[in-house]
Amino acid sequence: MRPPGKVIVTCAVTGSAHTPTMNSDLPITISEMVEGSVAAAEAGAAVIHLHARDANDGRPSADVGLFREYCAGIKERSDAVISITTGGASDQTVDERLRVIKELKPELATCNLGTMNYGLFQMIPKYEGRWKFDWEEPYLESTRTTPFVSRFADIEYMLTTLADETGCRFEFEAYDIGHLYTLAFYADQGLVHAPIFMQFVMGTLGGIGPEVENVFHMKEAAVRLFGDDIEWGILGAGRSQFDLITAGATLGGNVRVGLEDSIYLRRGKLAESNADQVDKIVRILEELSREPLSANETRDLLGLKGLDQVGF
Repeated sequence: MRPPGKVIVTCAVTGSAHTPTMNSDLPITISEMVEGSVAAAEAGAAVIHLHARDANDGRPSADVGLFREYCAGIKERSDAVISITTGGASDQTVDERLRVIKELKPELATCNLGTMNYGLFQMIPKYEGRWKFDWEEPYLESTRTTPFVSRFADIEYMLTTLADETGCRFEFEAYDIGHLYTLAFYADQGLVHAPIFMQFVMGTLGGIGPEVENVFHMKEAAVRLFGDDIEWGILGAGRSQFDLITAGATLGGNVRVGLEDSIYLRRGKLAESNADQVDKIVRILEELSREPLSANETRDLLGLKGLDQVGF
C-alpha cells in the first residue's frame, strides 16, 4: 500500500506528439535528454518516461542505440526508475516499438491498451508556414489516416513473452473507459498481477476528453474493476495538464508531467524545461499536504526488479 500523502511523480521528457517548432526547449539530442531527465529526477520525479528522437532534426525514432545512450547516461547520475515507451509513434511497427524493451530490459515499460485514432493533425494550423524541419507537418498530418496500433495479440505478447524474457513490469495506458475493461479481462485471465500501475490518459484527440468529471468517471471504474490492487494516475494532455493532474491528486492519484504531455508551464508561457513542470507539481502537492515518493520507494511499491537487473 502507498503511504498516506505520498505520490508517484512521473516525468515524460519528450514524447512523440510535439515537434521542434512548437517549443525550442523540447529535448532532442542525447545530452539534452540525459540532462533534462536528471534535472527532472532531482526536482522530484521518481519515474522518467522515455521516447527517442533523431538528434539531427528531432523526428521520433525507435533506434535502440539512442535509448541505450539515454538510459546509461541517466543511470550513471540518478537512481530514477526509467520507463521506456512501447508506444513510440503511429508510423512505427509494433516490432520496432518492442525491440528496445527486449534489448534493454528496463524495470518499467508502457503498455497501451488498444488500437485507436491518435490525432495530432489538429495542431497544424497554429504553426503553418513556420516549420523548422520538413518532416513535421507530414508527420502530424499522417495521424489523420494512420491509427496507433495495439492489438489484443500485441497486448498478450507483452504480458506473457515480453514480461517473462525481460522481467519488466508495465505502466498501463488507458485512453478511454473501454481500455480499463480490456485490462480487467487480462487480469481475470491471470496475466496481470498486482500492484497494477495505470495512467488515465486524458485530452488526446481520439481518447476520453479533458473534463475533470472524467477523472471521477475513470477512477470509479478502475476501483470497481480492480479494487485496491491499483496504483492509478493522471496524464493530462495539452492545456488541461495541471487542472487534471491536480484533480487526480486530490482524489488520491499519482501524477505525470513533462514536455511529452504539454509544452507549456501555464497559459501563454512555454515551459523551458521538464524540471520546471516537476517543480510546479511538487509545489502543488505540498499545498495539498502531499509529497513525492522517492525512486526506491516507488520500486518497492510497484514491485520492480531494481536497477541492477536492467540491460543498460
